Amino acid sequence: MAEEIPAIATDVPPSGPGCADCAAADGWWVHLRRCAACGHVGCCDSSPAQHASAHFRASGHPVVQSFEPGEDWFWDYAAQDYGSGPELAGPTSHPDDQPAPGPRGRVPLNWRELIH
Repeated sequence: MAEEIPAIATDVPPSGPGCADCAAADGWWVHLRRCAACGHVGCCDSSPAQHASAHFRASGHPVVQSFEPGEDWFWDYAAQDYGSGPELAGPTSHPDDQPAPGPRGRVPLNWRELIH
């Protein structure tokens, strides 16, 4: 039997400073979301590729937390609602010097026309 992963695991660090799926595809993101269960960092639903919600659909992990500096809100994809939760393992956001949208050097000049 496969081990069940809780919706929120406070001891799991984020997968990295940005959306690894976008990085692998030479893509870019508007904002970042962190899976509260496994730490996967994905791009938000305003981003072209919407990797955070794709991660939810593929993994069944319903809860994400904003991975933006100064934000600590949670979103539950299953309930389609905001919520609160415990402090997750650090770091709790991408580096302060990383722009949003990002990453630096890959965001097209017409990015506002390309978001959802």
